[in-house]
Amino acid sequence: MRLIPRSFLWRTILMILVPLIIALVIIANVFFGNHWARVHATLARSLAVEVATMMNFIDDGNTTAARTMARDMGINVSINPKLNRPSKNDNNSREAGLLANELSARLKRPAQIYIDKGKRLVFIDVPTNDGQIVTFGSSLYRIYSTSTEVFIIWLIGSILIVSILITPFIIMHTRSIRRIARAASRFGRGLDAPGFAPSGSKEIREAAAAMITMKERLNRYNRTRSDMLNAVSHDLKAPLTRMRLAVETDSASKKDLLQDIDRMTEMVNGYLAFARGELPEIEQSTELPPMLIRMARDAAPDKDIITDFPDEPKQFYARPMALARAFGNILENAARYAKKTIRITEHDTNDNVEIIIEDDGPGIPDDKKRDAMRPFVRLDESRSDKTGGTGLGLSIAQTAIENHGGQIFLENSDLGGLRVRVVLPI
Repeated sequence: MRLIPRSFLWRTILMILVPLIIALVIIANVFFGNHWARVHATLARSLAVEVATMMNFIDDGNTTAARTMARDMGINVSINPKLNRPSKNDNNSREAGLLANELSARLKRPAQIYIDKGKRLVFIDVPTNDGQIVTFGSSLYRIYSTSTEVFIIWLIGSILIVSILITPFIIMHTRSIRRIARAASRFGRGLDAPGFAPSGSKEIREAAAAMITMKERLNRYNRTRSDMLNAVSHDLKAPLTRMRLAVETDSASKKDLLQDIDRMTEMVNGYLAFARGELPEIEQSTELPPMLIRMARDAAPDKDIITDFPDEPKQFYARPMALARAFGNILENAARYAKKTIRITEHDTNDNVEIIIEDDGPGIPDDKKRDAMRPFVRLDESRSDKTGGTGLGLSIAQTAIENHGGQIFLENSDLGGLRVRVVLPI
């Protein structure tokens, strides 16, 4: 038999209620156990003293004083030669046990206690010196307090109230987790989950958002695979066809063949680099300005390089080779299309490092910016090899930056060209 339920709902309910119940039971036993005993002992002692005092008056023949005292205290007194009582008294009951002990210590004679629970009354029979029986009748509340029982009832009620209040919230959390599970199951089968959106607590929304991001990346990888096959087929077919025609027509020249071979080698190396992704690399303390200045001078020796870096740039742990590959691709694009100027800026905050690379080239139209980030997509629809590149530069940069937990944005620069903004977490 399983003691712990499998369901998250019941596990959460038990996790809340079990400590609550244990705490309440400890409080009831430790505090109110002693409180109940003290209250009952005080009540029993008080009534026993009153009965003993009245019996002293009666033994002295002052019955009137005893009756007056009884009336003032709310006690009914009657003297009878004989009573028809049950054979078993209530001296040892929970309600009358303490009173019986107190009477025995003060009266020095046997006293019989009878309780009428239906009417909530207590009767005390005490024999007199002349053989009669004095009966003292009073409310049962004179010797027994029900406050502890009421408190226990309230404890049970509070547990029920807490259960009723927390159950809807736990059900809502459980429903959010189940929605994530169902969406993950559909994502795992390659299907979409229409209408699925993060909901619930902050942690559950973060998990749902992470799963949506994972789904988008998987979709991008699938599109990349298709784009890669199409690109390989298209880009390699043209030079291979030229080489075949040149050989068959005996018009091939060594220079043209070598150019086609170099172009094919460049494309194949680009495809392989993209397919392999980033190689494992140990994170190191990294400072970006020296890296960016060096790469900018190498990529654009004939352009004006304008830099704006903080006096004390932030250092953070990153994979320097991966970042160098990413920023190198961005700077090569800027150098290729810039007319005269490239500007590099760094803005640091407590949480992020923001790098902005701008050029004064033709820029990218807003409706083409998203396509520019896709692998194997070149904005030149003719895909002419004279324009250079394989359409992988920005895509490789995006992959490297996202693997660092960052983001890359393509915007319009006030220089007139493209503005690439990279945000990296520290």
